[in-house]
Amino acid sequence: MNSMRTKLTALLVGSVLGVLVVATGLSLLLLKPPDFSRVDNATATQIGMLVDLAEGSRMAPDEGAYARIADAPAGGRQIEPIMEAVNAALAQRGRALKVSISEPADFDWPVISVPLSDGRWLIVPTGLPVPGPRNAWALVGWILLVAVGVTLVMVCAVHRLTEPLALLQRTADAIRPCGSVEPAPEKGPAEVRAAARAINQLAARLHEVMESRMRLVAAAGHDLRTPMTRMRLRAEFLGEEERAAFIEDLDELDRIADSAIRLVREEVEDDAGEALRLDAMVADTATELRAIGYAVSLGRTAPVTIRARPEALRRALRNLFINAATHGRQAMVRVEAPETIGRVLIEDEGPGIPEELLPRVFEPFFRVDPARGAPMPGAGLGLAIAAQIVTRSGGTLVLENMALGLRQRIDFPAVCGETALSEAG
Repeated sequence: MNSMRTKLTALLVGSVLGVLVVATGLSLLLLKPPDFSRVDNATATQIGMLVDLAEGSRMAPDEGAYARIADAPAGGRQIEPIMEAVNAALAQRGRALKVSISEPADFDWPVISVPLSDGRWLIVPTGLPVPGPRNAWALVGWILLVAVGVTLVMVCAVHRLTEPLALLQRTADAIRPCGSVEPAPEKGPAEVRAAARAINQLAARLHEVMESRMRLVAAAGHDLRTPMTRMRLRAEFLGEEERAAFIEDLDELDRIADSAIRLVREEVEDDAGEALRLDAMVADTATELRAIGYAVSLGRTAPVTIRARPEALRRALRNLFINAATHGRQAMVRVEAPETIGRVLIEDEGPGIPEELLPRVFEPFFRVDPARGAPMPGAGLGLAIAAQIVTRSGGTLVLENMALGLRQRIDFPAVCGETALSEAG
């Protein structure tokens, strides 16, 4: 709800509604309702004059349409608001009269029935406006209708204006770890087409940069092998002690070159993988590493199926297990399956990693040996490669310190249902 589209919509709708409220308030102040007290006073004066005239002249009953004297007040529905106002105005003038104002069924105007002293009634038509029914919901409905209409118009306008930004956001979210981006359709308004064209150009350049980077690293790794081979041959003519140190350095260079090539390949590899049993993969990798001398112990493993590339996932697990067994003296591994997650927990008994260095452990060539004890051989790419593989498989890799040791947690989305079982089987 904190997007630019929402803020702009709220700003425009609020502005329009604010203007509407201010205009309505000013209208109510400037367009005052008619002063009915003046009409009431005029009517009271007219009634008083008519009563004096009628009683002074002893008027005979008149059956005319405008005024007559009758034995009873006029029938019809009484208009209570006007009748109360007129009686109040008469009382202010000292006339103890209780007039009746009604709407006869056979007459088009309301009439006033005034009691005379001899028991008869003076009936006079009046042009007083009859108040209409008070319906506050009509005003509320009008305001709601205006608010809904303005909101719909503004939403459509803002959607059109911000579509290029929304296109940028969707494209950025769709960028895969390998750096590839699906081409955006170049259609719609001119602004959207221009944004889509710019995004497609950026995607093409990004793809070219990633391929160029892969070719560069691969070529560098390949070209390094020729001088390294010559150096190995020359090392054969050195003394045994000097030759051993020289060969060890060459092996280190060889591991660095291989790790760099693998890292770049993982970044550009575009393969969704296949359904496989995570618990079986973890158990096989732990058994393999124990056979070659690494202290890897396997705990409880819950059966869970995930989707990943088998060889890449095995490489990632191997790197993480070796990291724990080498730097933490021992790797204790278990597999859990909470809800729809396949989780691998790798714990060791080492000194852990300083909290300020944890955000950097997945950077290529970053070494945390000073925090983990004695220096260890390696290129510093094992964690970077493992993180890249896990991310490409839709998972997450998190490192966290324990009271004693380090915990490496890998979470994969589990593949559930009959489809997963058939694919895994």
